[in-house]
Amino acid sequence: MKPLALTMGDPAGISGELSLKAWLSLHDSGLPFVVLDDPIRLTRLAASLGLAVPVRAIADAAETTAVFRSALPVLAVPLAVAAAPGCPDRANARAVVASIETAAKLALAGHVGGVVTNPINKAALYQAGFAYPGHTEFLADLTGAKGRQIMMLASPMLRVVPVTVHASLRDSISMLTTAAIVAASRTTAAALRRDFGIAAPRLAIAGLNPHAGEQGALGAEEATLIQPAIDTLRADGIDVSGPWPPDTMFTATARGRYDVAICMYHDQALIPLKTLDMDHGVNVTLGLPIVRTSPDHGTAFDIAGKGIADATSLLAAMALAGALAARGSG
Repeated sequence: MKPLALTMGDPAGISGELSLKAWLSLHDSGLPFVVLDDPIRLTRLAASLGLAVPVRAIADAAETTAVFRSALPVLAVPLAVAAAPGCPDRANARAVVASIETAAKLALAGHVGGVVTNPINKAALYQAGFAYPGHTEFLADLTGAKGRQIMMLASPMLRVVPVTVHASLRDSISMLTTAAIVAASRTTAAALRRDFGIAAPRLAIAGLNPHAGEQGALGAEEATLIQPAIDTLRADGIDVSGPWPPDTMFTATARGRYDVAICMYHDQALIPLKTLDMDHGVNVTLGLPIVRTSPDHGTAFDIAGKGIADATSLLAAMALAGALAARGSG
């Protein structure tokens, strides 16, 4: 099986520590991976944290498997300035972006089985001229899938897909359309069948308003936007239910009735998933020609450099990427 590519993430955050700890967990028997990072930084970081991780710079991703059991293979992406834990520096934005670009190219060329992205600090990238809301949109552009990308958060307890993603709540509501709900749901249903092995996926469509609009008393979007989408999806033969009242659809009993919740905006989807299973949550981008996953947490600048970062979510992201790659997705 092909190795995975792991990106740098923000070098001032916990990403480097997570990469080192992932190697410690996986080098004996796990799926090999190559890190797109600065090998000097990782070597120094391992020493400062007391982590016994030999770091080896390689020239080609093809060397990954042979190196992985004895050392952490790194395809060099040099930093412009030394990273200071907890202090993001726009001078390193180019290296962060280059790491993502290289990983995507390796996946598109078939040199790696998938891409796992460490967390980035969007504000630092924006200051350096980064023109995308986040990883998801950037990877869609890099892989020729712009406009088809869908963000899913998945854990053993819950899968969620937000129809609108990186926008303010006010803008998310104005962006919401029947067509967007239908497109997100169709992509999700296809991915659950192809990538997750669910032969007949069940989709639960969330309402937008309290009590799913209370028959129009608390908002009309359920009738004017969401129900028409449900009708279209049912006509497609997709097993879809809703609109569900958002305040009750994430209980243990309710979750047993569907395979994924299609939510109307970012926090409606991510708050329940992160509350239920933060450690094992994984961000998956659907609709790309490559496999891409990511841990569901951020850069954690407040604990960077302290040696206490938990690699559980990154390991879950790598395990899911490996499983998706093995099923031949992308």
